[in-house]
Amino acid sequence: MTKLQIAPSILSADFSRLGQDLQEAEAAGASWVHIDVMDGQFVPNITIGPLIVEAVKRSCNLYRDVHLMIDRPERYIQDFVQAGAQNITVHAEATVHLHRTVHLIKELGAQAGVALNPGTSLEMIRPVLPDLDLALIMTVNPGFGGQKFIPASLERIRILRGWLDEVNPECHLEVDGGVNLQTVESVVRSGANILVAGSAVFNPSGIGRNFKALTEAACACV
Repeated sequence: MTKLQIAPSILSADFSRLGQDLQEAEAAGASWVHIDVMDGQFVPNITIGPLIVEAVKRSCNLYRDVHLMIDRPERYIQDFVQAGAQNITVHAEATVHLHRTVHLIKELGAQAGVALNPGTSLEMIRPVLPDLDLALIMTVNPGFGGQKFIPASLERIRILRGWLDEVNPECHLEVDGGVNLQTVESVVRSGANILVAGSAVFNPSGIGRNFKALTEAACACV
């Protein structure tokens, strides 16, 4: 399995000091940052656009993992790549031509990921697994930070990890939603290697302290 990473999600960061928050996470050992983009259509929330991705690029050296929770994401992929997205993940439920969209991301110079909501069959992603750099299992229903982890997600992670081991073992398996000190062990043991953490990192306990505690808990399971 590829290297284990905690990817702090800026959805829970303090946007009045976003650069400082990101630099604090980087100083604590982070190498990825997860950027959630929501359009108020595919999910019931509106967040950010390419300008914030560009600001993140200027603020830190973290790998920019951009998660497009938007309808018809193919319309905006070029904008996000130009803004500095290094990985772009689209939802299988949000684009009609999934294979075409995955390859558009790659043609534009980014790595490509596909995400699935908790109620979506894993079979929907299976045809494109050989083409992916990252597969994302949503472990909450997308739209808002701070939600509770859905326990049934663990079996979905195990199944998808098995499929990836057969056809694309270098592909990252990412989980997003409810990752914290109580859930991190079960997520890692199920086969995920990229763990998105928002409120578990960006909270008053201290970004550096939180990131290091999650990393230690995750690595203890490997």
